[in-house]
Amino acid sequence: MSGKTSAADPAEYIKKADDPKDDVNNRAATEEEPEAVRFSPEEEAELLDESNTHKTEANTLFSSGKYDAAITKYDEAVAVCPNYLDFELAVLKSNVSACYLKLQEWKNASTAATAALEKLGKLETQLAEEEKAAAEAKAKEEEEVEEEIISAGAEKAGPAVPADEKEDPAQVARDKKREDNKRIRYKALIRRARARSEEGGWTNLAGAEEDYKLLAKMDNVSPGDRRLVQQQLKVLPARVNEAKEKETAEMWGKLKDLGNGILKPFGLSTDQFQMVQDPKTGGYSMNFKSD
Repeated sequence: MSGKTSAADPAEYIKKADDPKDDVNNRAATEEEPEAVRFSPEEEAELLDESNTHKTEANTLFSSGKYDAAITKYDEAVAVCPNYLDFELAVLKSNVSACYLKLQEWKNASTAATAALEKLGKLETQLAEEEKAAAEAKAKEEEEVEEEIISAGAEKAGPAVPADEKEDPAQVARDKKREDNKRIRYKALIRRARARSEEGGWTNLAGAEEDYKLLAKMDNVSPGDRRLVQQQLKVLPARVNEAKEKETAEMWGKLKDLGNGILKPFGLSTDQFQMVQDPKTGGYSMNFKSD
């Protein structure tokens, strides 16, 4: 006599439980980010100057190998920096990640790098919104213009420069910010990738692989780091699979112990149930075996 029921792949439970994306989403749903308090230009400049003073001291401590003290100073710089200055905060968090890497505190290094990347993501969104608004304003302005008046002097001087060929100072500034953003994103990504790889575990190794894939697509990675990226992309798939199989086996063991505790009063045990994996879906079915 046998019965057959379907069971979910325990690997899915492991991945869902450990997925850092889920943690971020849960925090986002329960903890709203503090509303950005805008300071006057004078106050902002003063706070940024104070933050940069702490940052300079932290950089000196880092260069001297005093990583714990450097982290403290970077944290002080973060504390006084206006929370809407995403780029400045991203730089500080990326530097904190570098300190934790030196201390081989992989989880903290990964967390700090993630915070930096989140700030850079907000900045990129802001730049995209500014570009969209500028394009819409330009299109509206062009629709309203019915004729172009050129003075006699301008006519003699030569043809007018088309509006779309003139250098837009605002766009130049945005392009500069985007280049700076990409530079820090590269640093934060490679630091998080290393931290995740060193910490190990299925979720971390899979995350490291994704980070290295992103780095492989970037055009500002140094030759040395590019070789490292390619090397890691060769070895990580096997490490990810090994960690997955190990954690899945551990989860099965825990489920078996739990099942035996529940079934024992009924004179049953998990040995009477056979789990068969479906090669197509990766899911499992359960067969009951009677004596």
